[in-house]
Amino acid sequence: MTCVYAPNIAPRHATARRPRASGGAWPLAHRPEAAGEARRITKRVLTQWRVADEAADSVLLTVSELVTNAVEHAQPPLNLDLSRDPGTRCVHIEISDGGPAASDGDWAASCTRGEHGRGLDIIDQLTAAHGDRQEPGHVIHWADVDARA
Repeated sequence: MTCVYAPNIAPRHATARRPRASGGAWPLAHRPEAAGEARRITKRVLTQWRVADEAADSVLLTVSELVTNAVEHAQPPLNLDLSRDPGTRCVHIEISDGGPAASDGDWAASCTRGEHGRGLDIIDQLTAAHGDRQEPGHVIHWADVDARA
């Protein structure tokens, strides 16, 4: 696919980084409601960008999975960053967190083995590429979604 930014790592299908049009960056409260808040923010941005409904659904589900993983498995702070490649119209999602938590969140800790653990499989199916990178003081989980109509 042609919509891969490859931010300084070599994930699956990565190519050179492309120019981005920023949608913005938002801090999120590190709590279960953060996934819903992130979806509302993302939906507003996707509407402004006139992203088709089917592509928007893929972006929204990817954002939800990444934020949920951060709330359940990482420390605060939690941030959402959205941008788009103006040439390919691909949406780049970044969720940053404070790195791995000492223990899982309440939801993940209360689940049986079969009740969780499918988030990255879902992200694999919805995205052109995704990965992680560590920077001083935080980890960034990113994904590129083909949002061409």
